[in-house]
Amino acid sequence: MIPCATSRPGTPPSSPRTTSPRRSPRCSRSDRPSSPVTDVVEFAEELGTQLVRLQRLRERNIAAISSSGGVDGAAYVCLFRLLRDGPMRSSELAAMVNSDPSTVSRQVAQLVERGHVERLPDERDGRAFVLAVTASGQEAAAAIQQRRTDNLGRVIEGWTRQDRESLVTLLDRFLTDYETIRPDLPDRRAGSV
Repeated sequence: MIPCATSRPGTPPSSPRTTSPRRSPRCSRSDRPSSPVTDVVEFAEELGTQLVRLQRLRERNIAAISSSGGVDGAAYVCLFRLLRDGPMRSSELAAMVNSDPSTVSRQVAQLVERGHVERLPDERDGRAFVLAVTASGQEAAAAIQQRRTDNLGRVIEGWTRQDRESLVTLLDRFLTDYETIRPDLPDRRAGSV
């Protein structure tokens, strides 16, 4: 058993800022070990459980955002990728978001219909088109980013600066290593698609 993710070291478990109302069944106070566990497999299993939990929370949040904006939540992933990486063909976008081209095509159609994305002639090949974010898309993305920032800020407002920095540092390290280890994910840092 590994330490609960719902409390921080040095913080009493009863603190309202550091405990989750939904505790994992394996994560009760009496189950916490008195010494650190070094078993990588056990930590990996618990990390997997916490990542699934995070993904479910993200999906609910995306659904809430999409219900207010009239666009499928997954379409916003395409919008943010276009904002980050600039105009690109639909096939490139599908590879970048690790999705099927037909799925991305439907998502892009929603964004185009809402006026968030436009199709422009590809300068490299006049027969093809690239997808580009419009001013409306930039405004929609800014509103979503603000909502996300506000929500995350409320989550970590009671954390120490050191805890906040540790989270960002370790999460960045984890994601970088995850991209490196996972052979089925394109290496975006190297610019491959």
